[in-house]
Amino acid sequence: MQFLTLSRRRTDAFPAEAFTPELIGQEAQRVKEMYVTGLLRQIWKRGDTPGAAIIWEAGSEAEVREAVSTLPIYKAGMLELSAILPLEPYAGFGPIKIRPVCGFGGIKRWLFLIPREAS
Repeated sequence: MQFLTLSRRRTDAFPAEAFTPELIGQEAQRVKEMYVTGLLRQIWKRGDTPGAAIIWEAGSEAEVREAVSTLPIYKAGMLELSAILPLEPYAGFGPIKIRPVCGFGGIKRWLFLIPREAS
């Protein structure tokens, strides 16, 4: 199942200097580790506030919360988890065919084939 999380850096409670290059580097390393495992699927830097929007592939919300709790900025109390939203497939395209493909680093990904309407 996929989940979307929205997080924000707690810049109201911590000065900019607290977000050191070392801490940011540790955060980036942890994100890469979770990406390689397939748990973290996609990540975007938020445009409205310092933070991230992340797509997760997990069995439960608890698994996502556990993963977020391993992020160094979260462990330091400097990251707020604003939302965890379970996602469901969009049915507007109609039935889909799913085929496994090998992705980056040998991680299995899924290719969704959406049938086109006959013209």
